[in-house]
This record gives sequence, C-alpha cells and structure tokens, in this order.
Amino acid sequence: MTWKTEMEIRATHKYARISALKARDVAREVTGMAVSDALDVIRFTPKKAAFLIGKTLKSAIANAEANHDISSEDLVVKSATVNEGPALKRWSPAARGGASPIRKRTSHISIVLTDEAEDVLSRKEKAQEAKPAKKKVAKSAPAEGSIDDPKLGLVYTADPGHGDDLKAITGLGKAVEGKLHKLGIYTFAQIASWNGGQIAEVEERLGLNGRISKENWVGQAAELAAK
Repeated sequence: MTWKTEMEIRATHKYARISALKARDVAREVTGMAVSDALDVIRFTPKKAAFLIGKTLKSAIANAEANHDISSEDLVVKSATVNEGPALKRWSPAARGGASPIRKRTSHISIVLTDEAEDVLSRKEKAQEAKPAKKKVAKSAPAEGSIDDPKLGLVYTADPGHGDDLKAITGLGKAVEGKLHKLGIYTFAQIASWNGGQIAEVEERLGLNGRISKENWVGQAAELAAK
C-alpha cells in the first residue's frame, strides 16, 4: 500500500518473515540518509533484514518516480519503522512426550521518503548538539621519565635511579625483578597501587599463574613502601 502526503512517499511491506527486533537495527542505520547512501549501506549489510528493508525502499523509490515524477537523487529516508506483526505458532517435540512452542515472528516494515532533505539530514546534527558536552577531568601529570599506562598504571620509561630492591618481596626473585623492570616497574609504590585488572595484566604478560595474589605482593609492597 502506498500513498503521498505533503511530499511524503510511503511504501509498506507487511508480514515480513523476520522479527521486529532484528529488522530495527538496519532501519535505524538508514533513517535520515540520502536514498543513494541508504542503498549502499543496505547493499553491503549481510543481514536478512537489509534485504527486506531494501525491497521496501526500492518500492518507495519506484512509487516516487512513477507516481509523483520525483527523482531518487532528491529523496531522503525520513523514517524507517518496523512494527511487530502476528507470530506463527508452531510446536517441536520435547522430552517425555511433551512439546516446546516455537514462535515464527513477522514484522510490518514502513519506509517514508521525502524531498525535504535539509530538514531530515539536520535532525542528527541537532541531536548531537543537544547532547551535553562531556566534562574533561584534569589528570595530574606523571613524574618525569614515567608514563601512565592504561593497563599497568604508572610505569617508568627507563631506570629512574631511585628504584627499590623488589626481591625483598617474598616469592618475587631476581629473574622476575628483571622482567618487571622491562615493563617499567621499579618501586614498591608502583606494585602497591595495582588493582585487580593490573594484577591480571602483569600475571598474563609474565606467566605468573596467580602468584601475585597468592603471595600478596601488593600487600607486601605497601608495607615495604611505608618503611
């Protein structure tokens, strides 16, 4: 069913054999796009929903060109909506002579095109402007010769010259101390500040298999740093 209202051209695909939830992902992508861009998005989207929405979009384009003498180059997808249709009820055999219900869902896909490109394309820009700007939290600058690694926390780019004897931590050892130095870890304070994610990252990189938590390196480092 198609009709035109105030330069709006509509096309509807009823009882499409797909759930509304799956089809809405693609419908949201093409809303507000120029028709040519929407067709490109649909062409390279490997989903059943893209095929069904593409058929409806092409139907709307054909209606605009044949019934209203409007070129597809002047059209924009004003809206692409997907409403739930009736579900076909089927049954599947289950254990102990029972049956499991199966619902084969359907959808009603509706595409609205308009030649008022300026209004439609500016909607997303207005929505972006309406969003509150994210507050930037000022971070204290790291010490000279050090960087703030997102996975390891504070690390040094080279030997700071005031490093601690990490072997004082029970179970750490000389070999592991050398590996920690390669990661930029030289002080008790660095180890004491590790959180759960940073502990997991160090253990994964060095293959420690839970030793850091088992031997409580963080607690030991905090005690040694306090002395």
